[in-house]
Amino acid sequence: MMEHPENNEEYKGLVVNEGVENLPQVNPYATFRRKKRTLTAEEYVDGILKGDITLLSQAVTLIESSLPSDQAIAQRVIELCLPHAGNSIRLGITGVPGAGKSTFIEAIGTELCHMGKKLAVLAIDPSSERTKGSILGDKTRMNELSVEANAFIRPSPSAGSLGGVARKTRETIVLCEAAGFDTIIVETVGVGQSETAAHSMVDFFLLLQVTGTGDELQGIKRGIMEMADGIAINKCDGNNVERAQAARVSFKNALALFPPTDSGWKPYAVTCSAVEHTGVKDVWKMVEDYVRFTKKNGYFDAHRTEQSEYWMFETINSALLGGFYNNPKMEQLTEEYKNRVLNNQISSFIAANELINAYNKER
Repeated sequence: MMEHPENNEEYKGLVVNEGVENLPQVNPYATFRRKKRTLTAEEYVDGILKGDITLLSQAVTLIESSLPSDQAIAQRVIELCLPHAGNSIRLGITGVPGAGKSTFIEAIGTELCHMGKKLAVLAIDPSSERTKGSILGDKTRMNELSVEANAFIRPSPSAGSLGGVARKTRETIVLCEAAGFDTIIVETVGVGQSETAAHSMVDFFLLLQVTGTGDELQGIKRGIMEMADGIAINKCDGNNVERAQAARVSFKNALALFPPTDSGWKPYAVTCSAVEHTGVKDVWKMVEDYVRFTKKNGYFDAHRTEQSEYWMFETINSALLGGFYNNPKMEQLTEEYKNRVLNNQISSFIAANELINAYNKER
């Protein structure tokens, strides 16, 4: 190796060490992770039944995945978990934006955990229609609940397809119940068809309302009111107490005008404050009263059977749509027919019928 001239006597006090020849290309101190072994469906289920939250989360990720290999394992996991599911109270919560759904869920969820309940919160997080991105901020908003040992919070991005997420949420409920969660809360995005989807997978459907936004009844669709098994007027605190009480009376009178429900239950309204944790126990008492009432008259089990039938046909519809749009030949043919429709060469209805006929022949 060449001697450095800087080490000569004329440069006293300056020492340059010799370099190292042929440095290794790979860091000898680096550690390498081995490729993670893929678990079998049976191994996932074994962990889920033992209450392993890590494996439960991984199994839910498989359910949300669009990869065929993941879906095959996920469906097997669901099949094996089904005999261990069904032992929970499923609570759906909807409400107008700003009603304080996340704050309310944290308040009632914390109360339930302190009561010894095991709670799973499945929140459909609205995605951007443009970028398909989603904030998934429920764990951020529910600081207190997220650190509870008996709580499991799982936000799911809607990605512009509420129907698909609703089906995956329904399947996630099965896994959570098999993991021992006795209370499931499903939070909707509060727009469009999400309320209908949530209503079709829960036992009790709660409409969360807030005062101070003008005519409270005016902004509520009749369809949502008819779906609701109970109403909670949130933010009944401070200077808003009188308005909240007045709103409760208004909703009570409105509910009295609706025809009798299939369950025989008479929905009613209560007030609460998620911030001050007042009235939250009254909401849960309403849920428990409803469950006792419907179990006694047989509606509870009958309603769940109807829901299972509903989701069977929803899954069929989803599979048929997926088969059509994921078929390469149909994709090309659909583009051709779309251009003919846009150029007024053929009507939309004739184009649709011809595409369906072509797809049936293709299969």
